[in-house]
Amino acid sequence: MEPNKKFKLVTSKKTRYLLPNILTLGGVCLGISSIKFSIDGNFNLAVTLILLAAILDALDGRVARLIKGTSEFGKELDSLTDFVSFGIAPVLILYFWELNNYGKLGWAIALIYSVCCVLRLARFNLTKNENDQEWKNNFFEGIPSPAGGLLILMPLIYELSNLNYNLNIKGFSPFLTILIAFLLVSKIPTFSFKKISISSKTTIFLLLTIGMTFISLLFYTFETLLIFCLIYLCSIPISIYIFNKHKKNHSLKISDEDHEDIL
Repeated sequence: MEPNKKFKLVTSKKTRYLLPNILTLGGVCLGISSIKFSIDGNFNLAVTLILLAAILDALDGRVARLIKGTSEFGKELDSLTDFVSFGIAPVLILYFWELNNYGKLGWAIALIYSVCCVLRLARFNLTKNENDQEWKNNFFEGIPSPAGGLLILMPLIYELSNLNYNLNIKGFSPFLTILIAFLLVSKIPTFSFKKISISSKTTIFLLLTIGMTFISLLFYTFETLLIFCLIYLCSIPISIYIFNKHKKNHSLKISDEDHEDIL
């Protein structure tokens, strides 16, 4: 008599790969849905969905590393999702909101941004740091696609917020989109926040900060999002300075080692 075999969708060894991929697929669903709501003119919900997709994108990789569920499939799926959610959806939202008023030029700007985003993601997949350059894991080359997707929406986010400063920044949308497209494919180092060491004494303050951030996003969504976008832009010069400092120290270390070998 044969023993009963329980049906399993995946083997027990593969179940840890499911959660990160589920989060990734959730992100692409949010990105595609944001396009639908922008077509309907519901830009409030469209931007909110892009924000949620960015949060899921930040979580899936960290969850995968935490539960040791990283895989080549997940890496490729994440890149495809990023292109849809942050390379296509945000610029289409911007197109339906403002860029369509520029005719063919507006569509050309949207295409330029999407092409730069897909080039950035392709380069990211091929980037591998050497073992003696682990410090580079704390930096991206150019701004990441989720940040780019939110940054080009800054004029729309400002309009959706309750900040009444009588500023007409709609006209800056084409220029901002081109600038962010350039930053996507540039080699400007930006913080990746992948490896952050936190002492046990500061954990409570970190949790408090995260809690306050979510509360701010819940009640003052667009104002908080706009502030974070501005903070991120201001952090780029700081990241360049810190990157160059690490690079200089690494070069000095290598030169010292070579000098010792010669002696």
